[in-house]
Amino acid sequence: MAYDLLIKNGTVIDGNGTPRFQADVASHNGKIVAIGNIDGAATNTIDAAGKIVCPGFVDPHTHYDAQITWDQLLSSSSEHGITTVMMGNCGVGIAPCRPAARTLLSEDLVTVEGIDQEVLAAGIRWDWETFPQFMDAAAKRGTAINLGFIAPLSPFRTYVLGPEANERAANAQETQTIAGLLRDAMQAGAWGFSTTASRQHIGHGGKPLSARLASRDELTAYCGVLKSLKRGVIEMALTKRYSELAPDEEEFLTFMLDASERPITWLSVHNLVEKPNAIADILKRVAPLIKRGAIPQILTRPLVYDFNLRRPFMFTEMIAAKEVFDASFETQMAIYADPAFRKAFKDELKLGRKWAGLAQNITIVAVENPALKQYEGMTIGEVAAARGKDPDDVFFDIAVEDQLQVKYVVPRANTDKAALAEVLRDSRTLIGLSDAGAHLDMLCESGYTTYLLGHWVREEKALSLERAIQRITSEPADFFGIQGRGRLRTGAAADIVVFDENTINSPQRPTPVKDLPAGGMRLYAKAQGISQVVVNGKILYQNGKHTGAVAGEVLRSC
Repeated sequence: MAYDLLIKNGTVIDGNGTPRFQADVASHNGKIVAIGNIDGAATNTIDAAGKIVCPGFVDPHTHYDAQITWDQLLSSSSEHGITTVMMGNCGVGIAPCRPAARTLLSEDLVTVEGIDQEVLAAGIRWDWETFPQFMDAAAKRGTAINLGFIAPLSPFRTYVLGPEANERAANAQETQTIAGLLRDAMQAGAWGFSTTASRQHIGHGGKPLSARLASRDELTAYCGVLKSLKRGVIEMALTKRYSELAPDEEEFLTFMLDASERPITWLSVHNLVEKPNAIADILKRVAPLIKRGAIPQILTRPLVYDFNLRRPFMFTEMIAAKEVFDASFETQMAIYADPAFRKAFKDELKLGRKWAGLAQNITIVAVENPALKQYEGMTIGEVAAARGKDPDDVFFDIAVEDQLQVKYVVPRANTDKAALAEVLRDSRTLIGLSDAGAHLDMLCESGYTTYLLGHWVREEKALSLERAIQRITSEPADFFGIQGRGRLRTGAAADIVVFDENTINSPQRPTPVKDLPAGGMRLYAKAQGISQVVVNGKILYQNGKHTGAVAGEVLRSC
């Protein structure tokens, strides 16, 4: 038999968690047709001697909904071996959308996902209205990797309620209309729906993201769609604080499980310095819910934000900061310099808001004002000591003095290596939470897969390579019910990664690049140690360079 692709002499790790073995892998028409000692001609042959051959990685949590309209490659996820992404998480997205609501949904992305309005205006191709049309448009444009679509609740509510979606619950008739649209999305191949209860999720005009206003009656109806179809999952941003699952949140999770009778993945669990055992405590407490399919998501590295005050995402829980969202540069400068604002901000910190205690540990990474260059690399606490001022005041002073250009780095969670290693091994969690496509100037976690295999497997020896690959291939594929992905076996899609286990990794810090529409900036992480990425039998990356192939598919749940 003549093969389209033959990968010879590699060490196969098949995604099942079982021991590695030596074998060749052959594909034809996008499918794996043989694994073993293979002879025969092939259009393309890869010599994988000394390399690992494994399934393509599956990212369960991305926000590429806008980026797919201008970037077929979905950089930088694809170069890190991610061959399938799930989009539409946290209840935020851009479909369905009436032409009159395009600005509203774009402004939601500006506030929730930290994407510049100029980037969205120049980049989004509004070639759809309904959610099925959104999926069809993606298939027509073409994609380098596979796309799975989760239906985000906020645009569905906006489609029916208009601007009032951010202000009130839907009435009975509106709820049935939204449920009907969700059913249409599921029948077109959506993998479920997403929503949010997070106070961080503020939409246009500083109002709550629309999904947060959905009533229990609404949610019962939307869960009922999945229940009646007996398929689909729910993704939800649930926790108000990084290291807690409050009683009302646990009750909400139980309600959603009961109403849908479907698996749920929820955000998220983290350890903090002041709560080093938070993850273990939460997992123990909600063990009965986890057994029912309520799986929390986790990161593979400490949660560290790049942050500036022009886009103050970290302040979404602060009532005192409400006026800075969607404000002009001049207005923001005036607010941050205002003693009354600073007093209100400090008074609110006394109530235990999440920002409390962070300011002194924030690092000043880069500034534009030459007079402030001396502070680069210092913490706010160190600068405050030198100036003899309160750290919170210095935090705002530096920002104002640098015309809001200063880049801060904020360490937030998961700084205990031993504790994080333990949770990475824990099958009660779902590894992901990359947020790829969102928070473009704050973080870049699209390389979480290569970081897991390089840092945690090779350097820290926290888990075996076989187990780590299982965690980022078959486990997320099985959670969503994606057939034929996440494992190397005959008949499966030929989504394959070939890498050097001695060099695979992702950089500790991403690099700023200006390659977005309208010259917008994002953070980018270059993959290390990956030889080839294969999608549906076509070589997508060869030694770090895109081959020009565009062989991804829109994956449909039905």
